[in-house]
Amino acid sequence: MQLTGTPFLILTVILVPVSITVALLFWGKVRGSNPVRILSRLVMIMFCQVTAVLMVFVMVNNANLIYGNWDDLLGTGDHVRAVPSLPPAEPGAPAGNQGGDAAKQPPKITQKFAGVNDPAVPNDVQKTELKGQVSGVDGEVLVWLPPQYNDPAFKDKKFPVVELIPGYPGSSSTWYGTLKVSEQLKPLMQQGKVAPFILVSPRTLLLGNHQDAGCTDIPGKINADAWITRDVPQMVLDNFRADPSSDRWAIAGYSAGAHCAAKLSLAHPNRYRAGISMSGYNDPAAESDSLVGKDPKLREANNPITILKTAQTPPKVNLFISGKKGDGLEDAQAIAAAAKEPTKVQVQESNGPHTTELWKTMVPSVFEWLTGVIPAQ
Repeated sequence: MQLTGTPFLILTVILVPVSITVALLFWGKVRGSNPVRILSRLVMIMFCQVTAVLMVFVMVNNANLIYGNWDDLLGTGDHVRAVPSLPPAEPGAPAGNQGGDAAKQPPKITQKFAGVNDPAVPNDVQKTELKGQVSGVDGEVLVWLPPQYNDPAFKDKKFPVVELIPGYPGSSSTWYGTLKVSEQLKPLMQQGKVAPFILVSPRTLLLGNHQDAGCTDIPGKINADAWITRDVPQMVLDNFRADPSSDRWAIAGYSAGAHCAAKLSLAHPNRYRAGISMSGYNDPAAESDSLVGKDPKLREANNPITILKTAQTPPKVNLFISGKKGDGLEDAQAIAAAAKEPTKVQVQESNGPHTTELWKTMVPSVFEWLTGVIPAQ
């Protein structure tokens, strides 16, 4: 039985009254010595508490899609097939380009897509299982196509793309199921208020034992950066009418995903023109499970401030960074202070708690901002 969805939730709801009934029926019927009776009744109480806590956890998880499956919850999943040495990407290569001689580029791979099979996720979201050719990472990628994509009037059109990065822990379904990104943006795209973006959400919970890769290439451990910025874009280009120009790509995230969005857009201006960071942080160590935060060199190198200060030329990237005092605002202001033209940074102070409900309400205005950077064509 899968972790998310209605069947398991119903089971947990049923277990609560069952546990209470069992306790009431057998409370006075326990036999034996005093220690045995006390222990038996403590077990009954614990059973009632466990079922109640389990029900609440499942309800919260279903609402926020924090863990997508049992492996993610238990920390037993590992999506690293190999950790190959990465081929260099050409400095001016657009999103998905693997670098090197075009004749040596890997052949296009046509993926199979199916529904997500999650009642929280809209039926028009597609899922594929991708084996990363460059990164050695395997994982699901969810894709949503804008309403114009299948319109005969747009049959020769290539579309802009936004990669959506969840927080940690987080599921590839969260943007669609909890933030309702496609449901909110579809009418805005039909009205011409938001550009018709292809929305792509890759798995980012890639390591077992509750370890956060931090969207970073960690030598000998994982190529998480290459998974997001090379393998996933290449898959999109191979399978959809996506515009390959970096001027038509963006990356967005919230919480830990916001850190990824800011860092990756600044580190790869040849792949992304814009980054959206909602309630993020600059120091990778802000996430206690971050492997990057535990390595002094990686920690420093993957701070967006360091990326800005050490770049040979300021990255041509537009950033939208939001946060409230004590939760991302100061980090946003630090990035704005360190940025130099042509890097552009818009800082917006938010007032809500660090929850998906806040970021959900921001989706329409954030994508309207993005449309000003990457307009419809």
